[in-house]
Order: sequence, then C-alpha cells, then structure tokens
Amino acid sequence: MSSSLAAGTAARVHRALDPLHSLTYFVPEADEEYAAIGLRPGRMHYFASRGAAMGRVGAGVITATFHNFHPGLVARFVPAVWEVVAPADVLAARLRVADRALRRLLGDDVVAGAEVAEAAELARTATQALSSPGRPLYAAHADLPWPDEPHLALWHAITLLREHRGDGHVAVLVGAELSGLDALVTHTATGWGFSEQAARATRGWSEAEWNGAIDGLRERGLLDADGLTAAGVALRERVEAATDALAVDPWLALGPERTARLTELGRGFSRRAVGAGAFPPGLLARG
Repeated sequence: MSSSLAAGTAARVHRALDPLHSLTYFVPEADEEYAAIGLRPGRMHYFASRGAAMGRVGAGVITATFHNFHPGLVARFVPAVWEVVAPADVLAARLRVADRALRRLLGDDVVAGAEVAEAAELARTATQALSSPGRPLYAAHADLPWPDEPHLALWHAITLLREHRGDGHVAVLVGAELSGLDALVTHTATGWGFSEQAARATRGWSEAEWNGAIDGLRERGLLDADGLTAAGVALRERVEAATDALAVDPWLALGPERTARLTELGRGFSRRAVGAGAFPPGLLARG
C-alpha cells in the first residue's frame, strides 16, 4: 500500500459503504418487487438478483463466485430461477428495490440532497480505477449501464466496489486453502459480521457440516475450544490484509482526502439506514 494512504483504508471505506448495497437483500421492498416478477421470497431472489448480471448461469457458477453457500442450496434455485424470470427483469427489479429502500431508510430529503450527489460522484470516480481480469462478478456488473439518479448511481458504484473486492477476497481464501465453509467458520469465530446462527441459516450448512469443518480447522491448528488459535488469528489477519491490498487501487486513485470524505459520507448514510431498520435483528454479531 502506498504511504499516501493510511493502513486499513480499504477495509474502512468498505465497511462504511457496503451496508448501502447489502441492505437490498434484506429489506421488505425486495420481497415485494421480486414477488411481482414471479420470484419466491428469500434466497431465490438473492441468487437471482446478485447473479443476474452474469446472465443465465448455472448453479456451478453461482457456487464458485459466491464461494460460501452450500452447493445443494444453490442448486435448489439455480438454474430453475431462469425458467421463471429473465435476468434483465431481475436487474430492473433490483434497481426498484434500491430506489424504494434508500428513499425509505434515508429519507427523500437526504436522497435528493447535495451529500448523496457528492458521494455518488466520488464513488463513481473511484470505480474508474477498477479492472476486470480475474474478477468475474465485478466484470459482469461493470457491463451494466449506470443509473441516472445520484442515489442509484451511488448504489451501483458501491456494488462495483463490493464485487471487485469480493472477487479478490475469494481468490485470497482459495490461496489460504479455506473452503467457503472454512471461511464462514473462521470469520464468525472472529466475532465480527454474521453470527454463527445467521451464517449457517443463510448459507445452507447443516450443524453436522459446520461441526465437521470445525474439526478440520482444529486439526490444522486454526481453532480450539476457545475459538481461533494464534495461528487462526494470524491467518485471518493475512487474509484481510491481502484482500485490502487487492482492493486498494480505487482509493489510491481517489487520494486520501477524497477517500476520507467518501468514507465519512458513506458511514453517515449507513448508520442512518441501519438505525432505520435496514437489517433484521440477530443477523450481525457486531460491527
């Protein structure tokens, strides 16, 4: 990382911005808009809405790019979902979800305000430094047209930044020999993000499979009865540091002052949205 950026910048800006994208998977507007085009509530529309930019892909592609879902869970919905609805219709519905949810959670005055427009311009500028090689989910979303309205342009820019970072994160996890399930178990063991119950429920892993992964991680010396061992903590720190290193280009291009301003704006919008009930209770452990 360049000395012009403080250590941890990529992680901080990600944490500040990402709730504004990820809330669209949990808000009631999602169930309503996707039901209107024929999708069942829950994971069917999650796989469809996040994967639609790649076209009518099969379960193998979704499992590989999303990384931490049980293959059997993905196969329950994909590719059958494409017999119900076309990817283009899903993408249109997803924009309606983002529009309605952000207006409700932030308020029309904020959505139409100067700070959202400023954040949208900063985030869009940052995305100009992103590149596609080895980033399949990012590349698919980067081919989509930019929305005109500032709050939706901000949402789209955050989506590009998120999927670019996520593609890099998956590559790092594979290099660290952490399967999708191993990654979930070790991540929840840090106490940040998803709670264990939410991780298992939303990703489709049984208790037996989860416990089997724990046993394997204990054999590798990464977990013990108290949680992550020193080796486990060190591995997760290396994973996060390598993920940040692969995600730093947009912030190097934007520069420290504009990156700090976007982080400040994003954190404020995210806190407002979370405070307004953007995520269901019990989903997150903390952070």
